[in-house]
Amino acid sequence: MKSHYRIRIAALLVLVLSRCAPPPDEPNLLETLMEAKQSEFQPYLRYKDKLQVQIIYTQINRDNNNVPSFKSYYYNVDSTKYFYPASTVKLPLVLLSLEKLHTLNIDGLDKNSPMLSDSVYSGQRSVSNDTTSQNGFPSVGHYAKKILVVSDNDAYNRLYEFMGQKETNQILNNKGYNIRILHRLERASTPDQNRHTEAIRFLSGDKVIYNQPMLINRDSIQPPRREFFGFGYMQGDSLIRDAFDFTYKNSYPLQEQQEILKAILFPQAVDEKKRFNISETDRQFVLQYISQLPRETEFPRYYQDTTYYDAYCKFLMYGEDRAPIESNIRIFNKVGDAYGFLIDNAYIVDFDTGIEFMLSAVINTNTDQIYNDGVYEYKTLGYPLMKSLGQLIYNHELTRKRPNKPDLSEFKLTYDR
Repeated sequence: MKSHYRIRIAALLVLVLSRCAPPPDEPNLLETLMEAKQSEFQPYLRYKDKLQVQIIYTQINRDNNNVPSFKSYYYNVDSTKYFYPASTVKLPLVLLSLEKLHTLNIDGLDKNSPMLSDSVYSGQRSVSNDTTSQNGFPSVGHYAKKILVVSDNDAYNRLYEFMGQKETNQILNNKGYNIRILHRLERASTPDQNRHTEAIRFLSGDKVIYNQPMLINRDSIQPPRREFFGFGYMQGDSLIRDAFDFTYKNSYPLQEQQEILKAILFPQAVDEKKRFNISETDRQFVLQYISQLPRETEFPRYYQDTTYYDAYCKFLMYGEDRAPIESNIRIFNKVGDAYGFLIDNAYIVDFDTGIEFMLSAVINTNTDQIYNDGVYEYKTLGYPLMKSLGQLIYNHELTRKRPNKPDLSEFKLTYDR
């Protein structure tokens, strides 16, 4: 009698536990996890389409040789549903610029070579110095640091000049990425101006070692369809009561974002054609600065700038928290925010517990659907989602069984400070 009683109790316990934790192959894992935290996720579940929420969570398991395998879970993800990618497009430009330098293979030319930009067309801006760099000169490497640490817009624009619109899109498309990069950021350039880039000179001492004339894309890149959002937009001080046109703005779907991040973190895990042809030294450079915090950065002297806090570009898990991020946590990511869209694309590790996972998310916080007015719900909708979502997946990872504990030593990097 007692043995039958114990069996029934054990069976009941298994049933209760199975209801508390989703099975490992649960296709709706993300939704199940969020539904268990209704107090935090109810608005995002209820209004997922209105808020244009998309989430990709990728689990990572290691075999006996520490080789990773990946299993992704999706929530409301649709690559045909456009969202404005904002600053997330900067990561591909960093990788393409390093690849271009590697491919040019010019003696003495590398990411630290002084790079001068010359205005030769309407709307362009020359630059010959950079007081935030150690040697006073701009360079691909210094621009990349600014992009990866604090998401500097001008730095992105300078790499856009170096790459050129046509070459950028051709290379990305040839690699198999469904991405369109059509314009500079935070600069009112016409489509024609965006098709023309500044002349570039690279120096070694006083000698020009590479001279790139203005690059021109004579073929307009046509998006597959028109994209309009909202009920109105601001043009100067005037409210235009018409939908805002995103058709000729940058496009970078969430799946592509996570795949590009994977390509630099785990190059052997993606198809060979999707990899970036850069040296291991440059790959380590990217890994360092994509995870380095402002207070750890010597040049530019972000450590002296109190406007930059640890979570300044680390939305997932931390939102807009001002407290320092724990030393056992490292986040390799690229964020974006503009027109109400808030995005983070991250690989998160905890060296103490052996946790690692990839998480990408986007939300449109423009609830009044008036664009270009600077009135967006980042604080009440965007940052809370990113913080809660990151913590939700982190806590789930704490309970998830892995076949092998990962060796994460390759991601323990040395930082500037």
